[in-house]
Amino acid sequence: MTPQPRPIPALYCVYILRSTVRHSSLYIGSTPNPPRRLSQHNGVVKGGAVRTSRNSLRPWEMVALVSGFASSTAALKFEWALTNPHTSLHIPSESRLAFSTQRKRNGQPKRPPKSLSSILSNLHLLLSVPSFARWPLRVHFFKRDVHAAWGRWCGKVERELRGSLPVVTDFGEDEGAVVARASASEPLGVVGEGLDGDGGGEEVPTWGIYGLPLDYAPLKEYVAKGQDIFVFERQGSCVVCKEEIDHGEGGLHAVCSNEGCEGVGHLRCWGRYLLKSEEGGGEGAILPVGGRCPRCKGEVHWGTMMKELTLRVRGQKEVENLLKVKRKRAPRKKTAKTKETGEEDG
Repeated sequence: MTPQPRPIPALYCVYILRSTVRHSSLYIGSTPNPPRRLSQHNGVVKGGAVRTSRNSLRPWEMVALVSGFASSTAALKFEWALTNPHTSLHIPSESRLAFSTQRKRNGQPKRPPKSLSSILSNLHLLLSVPSFARWPLRVHFFKRDVHAAWGRWCGKVERELRGSLPVVTDFGEDEGAVVARASASEPLGVVGEGLDGDGGGEEVPTWGIYGLPLDYAPLKEYVAKGQDIFVFERQGSCVVCKEEIDHGEGGLHAVCSNEGCEGVGHLRCWGRYLLKSEEGGGEGAILPVGGRCPRCKGEVHWGTMMKELTLRVRGQKEVENLLKVKRKRAPRKKTAKTKETGEEDG
């Protein structure tokens, strides 16, 4: 049975893990849920990797990650290339930084030892090669020393990253921001529903990986706008070619992501327009990175537009969950016993 197409995930990332006990011990992985995955690596919940299972190296910390992958397959492809930069075909031979000096028993090249500097240098390289340079990725750093090492490497190399590639930092651990967790049974980073703010339960950070959006909530207004446009047939004409968009037309149509703008256009028209507006006219590129909406002139990002589009055409269940109105929980009724003793049942 052929699997049904899925919308672009809310989050899928490739992360760099470091032992807090021995900083030279590093691990690269991928996940849609960094807080849960870190809990697995640290043995809080089941499912961690064998290479991170030694108690002598725990706890582990996520020091950096790359987000914005359009699928688990895309993330796994990037993860494999970052883990195996000595053999990855995504890296041109003349640009390769990692080399194998030994062979396995089966004759295959042995993976060279990892260090923080080697991982960061190959991360920088992968973000600039044709295979990944135009993907809608974002680099996050959660430790000052790791970000400083990244900056030192960027200052050494001539190869520059795409100017629009976001590199963000979150060192909020220094401020120690925390929120209450519903119960100790929930893994760190998975905040329980229905918290009353009474300070009960364990505490979980709100910085770093715990501040990343794990669902589509940041797109709620954008998704709602797209639903309204197509449900009430307000597509109008294509913002690029000016042809009227037939309400019954099959095809794919993208919507401007800026608040207050209902610019809709054929997907191919958006693509050509944004590519043409890029520096150099997007020479040799198939998909654009971003640009400005021809109607409102506001900045748009191709990755964000495609996430909304795939939700609209493939993610009916996800959209329903995102837009449904949550009913407030009714206050608990007190029994006669409770009224007399001031204690609640159970």
